[in-house]
Amino acid sequence: MNGSARLLCLALCLSTLASPTATAQTAPGAQPKNTGARKPAAKKPAAEAADPMAEVRRASAVSLVSALAEEARNFGEPGLRARVQARAADALWDTDKERARALFRRAWEAAEASDRDAANLSEAERERRRIAQGAAGARGLLNMRREVVILASRRDHELGEEFLAKLDEARKESAGATSATAATQPPAQTNEQRINPDNPPPAMMQRLNLAQQLLDEGDTERAVQFADPVLYPVNTFGMHFLNTLREKNRAAADERFVALARRAAADPLSDANYVSLLSSYVFTPFLYITVRPDGNSHTRQFRNNAAPPADLDPRLRGAFIATALQVLLRPVPPAEEDRTSSGRAGAYVVATRMLPLFERYAPDRAAALRARQALLAQDTPERTRRPDNELLTRGVVPEDPNRDRVQDTLDRLERARDANERDHIYFRAAMTAVDSDLARARELANKIEDPDTRKQTLSFIAFRLVQEAVRAKKADDALRHSRGDELTRVQRVWGLTESARLLAKEQPGRAVEALDEAAAEARRLDDGSAERVRALLAVATRLAELDRPRAWEAMHEVVKAANDLPGFSGEDGDITVRIQFKGGGAMTQNNNVDSFDLSGVFATLARDDFDRASALARTLKAEAPRAVATLAVARTVLVKKSEREAAAN
Repeated sequence: MNGSARLLCLALCLSTLASPTATAQTAPGAQPKNTGARKPAAKKPAAEAADPMAEVRRASAVSLVSALAEEARNFGEPGLRARVQARAADALWDTDKERARALFRRAWEAAEASDRDAANLSEAERERRRIAQGAAGARGLLNMRREVVILASRRDHELGEEFLAKLDEARKESAGATSATAATQPPAQTNEQRINPDNPPPAMMQRLNLAQQLLDEGDTERAVQFADPVLYPVNTFGMHFLNTLREKNRAAADERFVALARRAAADPLSDANYVSLLSSYVFTPFLYITVRPDGNSHTRQFRNNAAPPADLDPRLRGAFIATALQVLLRPVPPAEEDRTSSGRAGAYVVATRMLPLFERYAPDRAAALRARQALLAQDTPERTRRPDNELLTRGVVPEDPNRDRVQDTLDRLERARDANERDHIYFRAAMTAVDSDLARARELANKIEDPDTRKQTLSFIAFRLVQEAVRAKKADDALRHSRGDELTRVQRVWGLTESARLLAKEQPGRAVEALDEAAAEARRLDDGSAERVRALLAVATRLAELDRPRAWEAMHEVVKAANDLPGFSGEDGDITVRIQFKGGGAMTQNNNVDSFDLSGVFATLARDDFDRASALARTLKAEAPRAVATLAVARTVLVKKSEREAAAN
């Protein structure tokens, strides 16, 4: 009996055993209806009715995931045990919720063990794993419990709360805490121990990160449930959550903003940084600025455009202005007693930033704020008060269109003490020019004296050219820039494969030619390197969309390369661009690349031939990539398309 026939028999047996009365379920707390007659069986979806093998594939997918979950119990790496069992639970949720919950609990136990092991690793071992596995290795060492919490919470809010409570309790025990505050309560503030609004305590961050991820995936209701308890005290990540929520549910976000503003106005411990962060909702969405007592600041910008929302209810602006006045005009404590997160210098910066807004929207109150600014200026360093300090106007006052920010940077050259400082100035000037004048950026980069720094900077600029062309969907430009000599080989492969994706619909012949170039480049990468595997994988991923038979052939080369690379995870593929300065310091940019991961190509191939894809997944020798591939195959059958797309995003 061949494989397909065995699967068909299994499906028929399962259909016989699963009678309507055996499979019927009643919602918790609900009373089952007694109609006296058997309810007619629900009609199968049209797609399944038209495909007699759909049930066979579903049974096979359940079997694949169940077997993988059992195998994962014996994986040598606790983190991998946790990750695979949690993902198996997520895949099985729609089929068997009780089995899935049990798997989530097993995953949690493994995650606890993994996090304990990670906490005990030496820095040398962390570095060894980072080098061996790339960014995936470094990320995979930390916060395995968080990964389980996110997957469980997406499926079951109560289970997610249970895991969050355990996580919070574990933190308290490790810190030697004696109190047992509920996990859903925000940390208490005292005048001696305030939260850092840009770096809130771990329990707050854990919950806000989870809420943000759920929100980004479209689960707004559950995201709000997790975020509500930790939006106050006001903090950067809570405000980012509200700004994102406003795009999905304006009424819910506005309501919460007004509540935060009122609470901050009444809280004697709120300070200038609360005002700065609250202002992001009404004036500078997705731009968050906090200032320390020494006048130094931390800016986070999550979107390029920080213009005020056009549809803002004026009452929200009024609520903010009332709170800002209440907080900023409080009596100034003696310097030695000032425990605010902003201090006097930070309060000066925030007051200065708010002045133009008050002059426009509350001119009758601007004089009082100006007087407070003058008082705070006495204790603020001159460098912070300088009119050319961009911090004082960023996002609030429109930039002068005639101002040459590149030249402003170059003006510092005359104060440079040595070649290293000059190189750093030329680098910063090149980075300033890169978004508006790439030719000028290259000219400035070529003035860097240190050859390694110059080469890295030119490579960064060349890669930016490719990225911009791909983002703008300019296939010809992307293809031309991808052939540039200054790119690294893996950057060139990415550019060529993305060019092929852009060309696929209109010019499939040119797209295949670009993939042939990319494949040749990939094969020139060092054998046994992660970059070689990922580059070959990118080629196979795009071939799967253009030329399915060749994609199957290409995957055998991918599998061979993956099997020759110890530590290959099969996911978290990225391109890291790093510029190391000779005089110390560095700039690193990580770019996530979906086509460097196994999931996408295995999902595409599974939709073409489920059995062949599952067999191909089994040829991966290492536990991690085999699990990634197997789950990708099974999810094409077990998980709804909308959920698969949300998880991919």
